[in-house]
Amino acid sequence: MDMSLWKDALFVMVIGMGTVFVFLTVMIWAMDFNGKVLQFVNKIWPEELPQEAKPARRTAQTSDDEEVALAIACAMAKAGKHAA
Repeated sequence: MDMSLWKDALFVMVIGMGTVFVFLTVMIWAMDFNGKVLQFVNKIWPEELPQEAKPARRTAQTSDDEEVALAIACAMAKAGKHAA
């Protein structure tokens, strides 16, 4: 085989791998810088947290036993099992 072909292949490989290395290094620096900028901006304008909805109040008509029985019945119906 011709040695100039190997030299050209090695040159293209080094250029390609070098380009990928430089791109990934710049991308990591950019992401790190972006994180620092966002931390600074978040100190100035903090993000508003959504308010949690309060659970619905149960009425006096339903008891815990009725709810548990209903949940068990629904689960058994979904599973296809019939009560004896």
